[in-house]
Amino acid sequence: MFIKSNKTNNIENTHKVPANPTYISSDMTITGDIKSDGEVQIDGTITGNIFAETLTVGKSANINGEISAQAVYVHGKVIGEIRAKSVSLAKTAHIQGDILHGNLSIDQGAFLEGHCRRIDVEKKQTDGTLKLLVKGVSKDKTINKIERKPLTENN
Repeated sequence: MFIKSNKTNNIENTHKVPANPTYISSDMTITGDIKSDGEVQIDGTITGNIFAETLTVGKSANINGEISAQAVYVHGKVIGEIRAKSVSLAKTAHIQGDILHGNLSIDQGAFLEGHCRRIDVEKKQTDGTLKLLVKGVSKDKTINKIERKPLTENN
């Protein structure tokens, strides 16, 4: 009378496909908030808040609003707070506002008027792999863990 189906729910088994990067060109002006689960590059003018996974602010960009992302790369002008796990300011960056960051990189020549405050980023379990950035190339290095024993009177 009742038959148990062996079909699985295809929605649960599908992997989230990353969206194509969003690009806002230099001749574009947007008033309002921008939300994206992916990568956004802005070369135009934005008046509003931006929420994205990765944000690149181009040299010709002008942003007036708050930015919240996992990673932010700034080459242009931002007036407002930046909150991200990783923030990188290029030598052409012009920032007026506070930066709340996990990691911060500022190139010589970047303009920053505001406070920088480190925020705690959730710590992940590592597998002993350390990623190094050497002259723009990412390399993986493995760290051998040293087992430490407590000192006793016999040591």
